[in-house]
Amino acid sequence: MQLREGHAELLELPWDRPLVEWEQVCSRLVDLPRGISRHEVRFVAFASRVYAVKELAAPIAEREYDRLMQLEERRLPAVTPVGHAAVRHADGEQQGLLVTRFLDRAMPYRALFQSAGLARYRDRLLDAMAGLLVRLHVAGVYWGDCSLSNTLFRRDAGALGAYLVDAETADVHETLSAGQRTQDLLILEENVAGDLADLAAAAELPEEWLKDDAPERIRRRYDELWAEVSREESIAPGELWRIPERVRALNALGFSVGEIELQAVGDGSRLRLRTVVTDRDYHRHLLHDLTGLVAEEHQAELLMNEVHESKARLSRELDRSVPLSVASFRWLNEHWQPAQARLAAVVASGVEPAEAYCQVLEHKWFLSERAQQDVGLEAALTDYLTRFEEPR
Repeated sequence: MQLREGHAELLELPWDRPLVEWEQVCSRLVDLPRGISRHEVRFVAFASRVYAVKELAAPIAEREYDRLMQLEERRLPAVTPVGHAAVRHADGEQQGLLVTRFLDRAMPYRALFQSAGLARYRDRLLDAMAGLLVRLHVAGVYWGDCSLSNTLFRRDAGALGAYLVDAETADVHETLSAGQRTQDLLILEENVAGDLADLAAAAELPEEWLKDDAPERIRRRYDELWAEVSREESIAPGELWRIPERVRALNALGFSVGEIELQAVGDGSRLRLRTVVTDRDYHRHLLHDLTGLVAEEHQAELLMNEVHESKARLSRELDRSVPLSVASFRWLNEHWQPAQARLAAVVASGVEPAEAYCQVLEHKWFLSERAQQDVGLEAALTDYLTRFEEPR
C-alpha cells in the first residue's frame, strides 16, 4: 500500500475485503451523489474529510495514481490522489484500490438534469467540458476517455467548473500532436452522445436537449478556445502595445501566460508573437496572492473586478495611483468582511462564501439594470437577504 503523508486514518479500513463487502464491515461509509462508473466505488468519511475508493486491477490503480499525481503537479483540475493498494482477498484474487479525495461541493452531470434548481447550469456544462479539455491539452495531457460520466462539476459564480475524475487512460506528454487532440475530441463527442442518450432513455433529459447536438457544440467551443490560446500573430516593431493586449485577452479567458516569445520575421521588419499559456487559474491565483481568499476561477474574476474598481475609486479620491495590494486590503476590510458577516445565514445553509458574495454581485447587476443606475453593494445585499429569508 502507498499512502501520502497525512492520511494515516485510512489504514483502519478493511483493505482485505472486496469493496462490495465494505457495507457489512465498515462504519465509515457515506452515501454521496456519484456518476456512472464501470468500477465499484465507495465513499468513506473521517471527520471533515471524505475519500472515494475505487476498485480496479492493481496495475491500473497504480498507473492512475501516478497520472493523477502528474496532473496535480501541473495544477490541473482533477481529483486529488491519496494512495493506492494491491490486495489479495481470501479467495486468492488480487485487486487494486485507488483512493482520492472527494471533491467538495461537486456534483455529477446527472444532478444538473435531475434538480430543477440547477437547470440554469445545463447550458454552461458544455462550455465547462470544452474548457477542461483545452486546459488538459495545453498542458500536454491526452485524456483518452473524456465523458460527462468521468467529470465532476462545481458551481462557480453562475458558471460551472469541470474536473477530471477518471485518469485510467490518460497520458502526459510535453506537447500533444494535432492527431492526439483530434482523437481525444472524437472520443469526447462519442461519449457525450452516449451519456445524453442514457439520460434520454431514463426520461431525465429536457426535450430541448434532444433536438440539440451537444457534442458538436462542445467541439465548436473547444475549437474557438484552442484557436485563441494557440494563436501566433505578427506585429510591427512599433506595435509592442499589442503584447499586453494579447495577454489581457488570454487572462479574460482565465489563462495565465508563462512566456512571451518574439521572433524576427523575414527582413526583421516584423516580429512573430507567441504566448506560452500555462494554466487556467490566473484570477484565482491573483486573488489568493492579494487577499488569501480561495475561490473558483470565475468567482475570483468577479471578485478581482471589484478589487480593480476599488483601486480606481481610491486613485480618484487620492489623486494618485494606488497599488493593487493596497486596494485589495481596503476591499477585503470594507466590502468582503462586512458582507460575509451579513451572509452568515446563507453560508450556514450550505452556500460557499465566495459563491454567496458572487450571487450578491449578480443581484446587484440585476437591480442596477432595472434602476438604470448603480444601486450599490449595500442595497443589493439588503434586497438579496430579504429574498433569501422569504418563506420557500
